[in-house]
Amino acid sequence: MTRLGSGAPLAIQRANFNALYWDIFWYGVLAGTAINFLPIYAVRIGADPFRVGLLTSGPALVNLILSLPAGQWLRHRDVLRTTQITAVFNRLGYPLMVILPWLLPPAVVLDVLPVVVVGMALPGVILAISFNAMFADIVPPEWRARVVGRRNALLAIASTAASLGGGQLLALIPEPINYQVLFSIGAFGAGMSAWFVWKVRRAQPYVAGTTPSETTGGGRYSRWLNRANIREILRLDLFRSRFGLMMLAYLVFYMAQFTAIPLQPVFWVQHLHLTDFEIGIGNALFYLTLMVGSLMLAPLTARAGTYRLMTIGTILYGLYPLITAQAQDAWLYYFASLVGGMVWGVAGGSLTAWLMEGVPANDWPAHMALHNVVLNLGTLSGTLLGPALDGLLGTRDGLWISGWMRVAAGVVIGLLARPRTMPPVVPVTTPEET
Repeated sequence: MTRLGSGAPLAIQRANFNALYWDIFWYGVLAGTAINFLPIYAVRIGADPFRVGLLTSGPALVNLILSLPAGQWLRHRDVLRTTQITAVFNRLGYPLMVILPWLLPPAVVLDVLPVVVVGMALPGVILAISFNAMFADIVPPEWRARVVGRRNALLAIASTAASLGGGQLLALIPEPINYQVLFSIGAFGAGMSAWFVWKVRRAQPYVAGTTPSETTGGGRYSRWLNRANIREILRLDLFRSRFGLMMLAYLVFYMAQFTAIPLQPVFWVQHLHLTDFEIGIGNALFYLTLMVGSLMLAPLTARAGTYRLMTIGTILYGLYPLITAQAQDAWLYYFASLVGGMVWGVAGGSLTAWLMEGVPANDWPAHMALHNVVLNLGTLSGTLLGPALDGLLGTRDGLWISGWMRVAAGVVIGLLARPRTMPPVVPVTTPEET
């Protein structure tokens, strides 16, 4: 796609940008309701840190196993149509969450919830890879910073409003109906998000590429496991490149990031004894300052450069669990949410921008697949380590240790992801589903 000489986007670009804005807005409604409160619901019906971690580690394991084959499979597929189809199937689990409390007792719901989220993760593997490739294909480079900034702002606005409203709703309606109503709102947001992804269109019809099997004489499926295809799936050349060193740094960060996640809802409910409304306020404050941090990303990047911003942001992200671990009531939890959202708005955006800077335009699926493996390996490792720390040290000390792990991971990011030259880099895109 090209820009008009006046600097305005083409009509089809404007339509696509608007569809992407509405997609992320409704995804924010989903995030602020069903996604945010699912771990809280699990704790309310009896989940320990290990079971809370299963809600994250189960999908992470699926992603870890399937990301590289999915990336290879996507190489000769229409990433737009693939994104649209997998977005629908990925959202189908949310309506099921609405009816589970009617069908099953709480103890059985605890066992079924990880199965539901794993089922949603199966199409989510392809969605996580294809969305980034689709975004890079649909949004021209000169418009990406603006589109990303607006998407981040809309995500923050929708998530903030949904978190505040969801917390109030949970306080007003008795259990378990309150969570069913909340999950119904999330399911509606999920459906609307998928609907607007389907409204994205190409300027030119997609022309199918040539698969490796077509160039070597057929037998694609029968030869899937031959040596050449295994090499293509694994893409060992990426591990030996600078991108491979970057992925090692990202792996350390993701592991540290997700170590705290199974501990936080347990700490909020069982140690701080926060109500659902207070947790909703904390989530809303996080997303509010996330929006502020996201809007500050472009000017800060222009001044400091993406690499420096990423390094500082990832180090400071350790403040979120470090401050939370010192809380005795809701007030310090609110302050931690304010700080955490602001820092993550900068750190998360710059992490993604630096990732995109390291990916060649002609090899998006393979690089995104490797990143997806790294993300989910870090997620799986962190969500298993968090409950282990809880068992050894207790929830509060486990959060404290996880905070210092994030600080150390930020230092590792700064050392291993250091570029040969360090020009300022404009942020490019953000993943659909963090």
